[in-house]
Amino acid sequence: MYLAILSDTHVPGRAETIPTWVETRVERADLVIHAGDFDSSQTLEHIRDLATEFVGVRGNVDPPTIDLPYVDIVEVAGATFVVTHGTGTRTGYVSRVAQTVIDAAGRDAIGIAGHIHEVVDEVANGVRVLNPGTATAPDPSDDATMMVGTVEGGSLSVDVVSEG
Repeated sequence: MYLAILSDTHVPGRAETIPTWVETRVERADLVIHAGDFDSSQTLEHIRDLATEFVGVRGNVDPPTIDLPYVDIVEVAGATFVVTHGTGTRTGYVSRVAQTVIDAAGRDAIGIAGHIHEVVDEVANGVRVLNPGTATAPDPSDDATMMVGTVEGGSLSVDVVSEG
């Protein structure tokens, strides 16, 4: 199964639109996972409209009109993903996300989070934690990034994609 993993779109608060290259990958994916900070209900609906299948969570700047959970669990082709936005600064971030994953689904699950606008693919407490960065490059990020991946037989491979 082909995944598009993104976060921190921040449209319209910090960016005018979602880049076309991001939209193209979202449209191609079998499943789109968004780790929050859409910034508006219109952005959430736009991504849902582009997606074949969608899983998303609420971020810290999302308005109350975004009716998504703070943590969601999805099983895909033998892999379990815990999606959360994340909290706090970069210091201790991966450990905090890993603990959320452990609490929600155990150490065998993979965490997907956003919040810090930085690409992460690290292991903490035995849990793989992914952060696709920010799809629109608002501060403090320099580059718009997302992840694309393939899940087969419970195994995930991911690549970071940027405009360049």
